Amino acid sequence: MNKFKIEKQLRGLYSSSVLSNLSLTGAWVAILAARGYSLVEIGIAETVFHIVSLIFEIPSGIFADVFGRKKMLMVSTVMRMIGNIIMIFSRNLFMVCLSIAFQALSFNFSSGSGDALAYDSLKMAERENEFEKYESNQLIIYRLCGGISTLCAGFALYLGHMISYGTDLVTGVIQIFILSSLCEIRADVRENAVQRRTAKETVSELVSCFKESLAFLKEIKKTMGLMFCNALVGAADILLLFFLQAKLPEKGIPGWSLGFALLFMEMGGIAGARLILKAPKLKYATVFAIASGLVLSGLIAEHSPSCLLMAVGGFLAAVGDDALQVRTNAKLQDMFPSEQRATLTSVESFVFSAVMIVLSPLAGFVFSVW
Repeated sequence: MNKFKIEKQLRGLYSSSVLSNLSLTGAWVAILAARGYSLVEIGIAETVFHIVSLIFEIPSGIFADVFGRKKMLMVSTVMRMIGNIIMIFSRNLFMVCLSIAFQALSFNFSSGSGDALAYDSLKMAERENEFEKYESNQLIIYRLCGGISTLCAGFALYLGHMISYGTDLVTGVIQIFILSSLCEIRADVRENAVQRRTAKETVSELVSCFKESLAFLKEIKKTMGLMFCNALVGAADILLLFFLQAKLPEKGIPGWSLGFALLFMEMGGIAGARLILKAPKLKYATVFAIASGLVLSGLIAEHSPSCLLMAVGGFLAAVGDDALQVRTNAKLQDMFPSEQRATLTSVESFVFSAVMIVLSPLAGFVFSVW
């Protein structure tokens, strides 16, 4: 892959990320709260998200490795659009949870596929050492677009959930168009193979991919330790920022400033994703210790009577989370074999979902009581 093609490939992946993360529904917790759902019910919806993720995360990664990462990114977009349609017509918690389930499937089909396609594209161009920078840029996009989305929280509440989720359908169509222009790495081999496969051969290849991934994890046990450490810190940060969407108004923050407070907290992730690039030789254990300390400070600040201190705590937690995320993902991708890259990346998301399933309902209870 020459310089022009790799740059086009990366631009396409970045553009797709912008469209999937820039949304009027970014402050979905605040939207549900405004519709009358309690923090416990919102916690249940979040739990549904991670249960679905837990079930389908690894299969989606296997599909990406066998059928193609580009195809699964397009499937991800379609799943998100279906979830948006269900949310538009939702009238009860069951429909909300069903919509969240499709959002989870969207996350499943994109989580392993995007990173795998990016790393193998860089590897083909002999630039895989730039993956940490790519991951940093992706997290910056995630945080910046998420911050802008939450900044529009008041506008989304004014428009109502139907129009807000309707705008996501438009961006979904544009995203599919962008994804269709990406180059599928190893596509020639796999697409021809797909045309010749029988159903039995397809199932056999899917099972083989899964077995080989398990064999890798069994042999390289360090990968599971990295995944768990990253998931624990990430889950604590995400839950904190989610519930601060509802807790800040309870503490008396003016409605007009809620979006700015949420944007400020998201900016912490951008700072963390950039700062970690300036410390390439810092040991992983040190990065984990610093990140854990920052997230813990955010959780302590959540109990402060001051909205400002709560927001600062959220900012610091995001700094630690994204710094650790960039370093962890880069280390893992360097270790993963290309043939199971999407599957093993999905295992990382699987571990995260398992941690979130335990913490989400507990956090919903704790944040609603304290």
